Amino acid sequence: MEQIIILDFGSPYTQLIARRVRECKVYCLIKPYTTAAAEIATLKPRGLILSGGPLSASAANAPRPDPAIYQLGVPVLGIAYGLQVMALELGGGLEPAAQREYGKVTLKLSGTESALFRNVEAQTQVWSSPGGRLSRLPEGFIGIGSTPHSDPAAVEEPRRRFYGVQFHPEVVHSLHGYQMLSNFVHEVCGCGESWTMQAYRRQAIEQIRAQVGDEHVILGLSGGVDSSVAAVLLQEAIGERLTCIFVNNGLLRAGEAESVRDLFCRNFNIRLHYEDASELFLSRLAGVTDPEKKRAVIGNSFIEVFEAAQKKVGHARFLAQGTVYPDVIESIAADGNPATLVKSHHNVGGLPSEMRFELVEPFRYLFKDEVRELGEVLGLSRELVWRQPFPGPGLGVRLVGEITPERLRILREADAIVTEEMRRSDWYYKVWQSFAVLLPVRSVGVKGDLRTYEETVALRVVESLDGMTADWVRLPYELLEVISRRILSEVPGVSRVCYDISHKPPSTIEWE
Repeated sequence: MEQIIILDFGSPYTQLIARRVRECKVYCLIKPYTTAAAEIATLKPRGLILSGGPLSASAANAPRPDPAIYQLGVPVLGIAYGLQVMALELGGGLEPAAQREYGKVTLKLSGTESALFRNVEAQTQVWSSPGGRLSRLPEGFIGIGSTPHSDPAAVEEPRRRFYGVQFHPEVVHSLHGYQMLSNFVHEVCGCGESWTMQAYRRQAIEQIRAQVGDEHVILGLSGGVDSSVAAVLLQEAIGERLTCIFVNNGLLRAGEAESVRDLFCRNFNIRLHYEDASELFLSRLAGVTDPEKKRAVIGNSFIEVFEAAQKKVGHARFLAQGTVYPDVIESIAADGNPATLVKSHHNVGGLPSEMRFELVEPFRYLFKDEVRELGEVLGLSRELVWRQPFPGPGLGVRLVGEITPERLRILREADAIVTEEMRRSDWYYKVWQSFAVLLPVRSVGVKGDLRTYEETVALRVVESLDGMTADWVRLPYELLEVISRRILSEVPGVSRVCYDISHKPPSTIEWE
């Protein structure tokens, strides 16, 4: 199968590059920058992409790839740090930028005919964040594009088919970025369109069967998109050797436990074991306010409950999870790269170091929209496939501060109103996520001519393609008014409703 290899230098956008390449229907594999050229050669890639990274390529401790990668005879595309390290290793020079660009800038192409920029406008918006400028190009390289403070901002060496850009074509803010990456994989590398979700479905089933063999698997089913699609995929792969365990951790949304049990037992005929551990979780979370400690408590308790439930459902060697790429990216340095931790997820950073189960994670390198597409391929309903993401720790990370039964009640009731009104107004499927957050802030109010001093609810509504970047949604004022009025009048204990207008980055989608 045709594939592109991405060498990861620690950029938080590395997996976005992979996502864009897959959108071109070309398979790609992310490898750490330390991967030897000889190992890469055995994979027979059609091309290499060198990712961005958090450091300057001229720094003493800057990560460097095996220089033999440039002798593999395949096209290379360097992105930001990837361009800089390629230029230095091939004899170019790098110096600090007089004025660093960060954010949206205009790329002006030189007019030189280049396969990388075929069907790209002569002037286009790109997302730039270079840590330096190229002071000298390697032999054979020419500049083919510039930005206001970076000239050149795009280079090529046509004989060896080496290309480099000082910006990030993989992010949505680079308006023709997808076209550039498509040009690289199709025009430069000569790849076809052989990788689809149908192909991934077959590949994933084969991998699950190869990994699991004749053993049994248990899956933590939350009722969300990831675990639901994983359950159906696993059932297709191993049939009755799958048992789903649904844990009520006391942090679920209104009516969630009942709807999940009804859906999977009746509609999918999947073996489901229900475990009500709400008292255990809430007792261990009492007094815990630090977000990372919350996640660790929830993660550790989750595995403990699973190990106890396993004795009830029978022996299982494997634990399946609906872990997706953004979980991994934000929780750990994936594949040993130097990326910085953003926050741990209960199914990644919150797992105990010693665990009896071996993990099965068929979506570990898929993005949310790819999981949705796979769900459609598997025949799941639109309502389930396009359900909004819900964090594994549940309302525990949407309740900022101490978790108590009373504060959970307030958040659960407020969140139910948000969901109900978003569905009623037909906005639910237009956005990525919409939910309520309970803040550790009390404010003065007046109800029934009496002074109150009650809780504050924040509304978070964002649009996104993959969960890696997000923008706040400009909901109609009339809808915001209805949601606010209902929360203030129907949820005892709330005196104020606020609207979160923060982007990701620098904010995250969830508050904790």
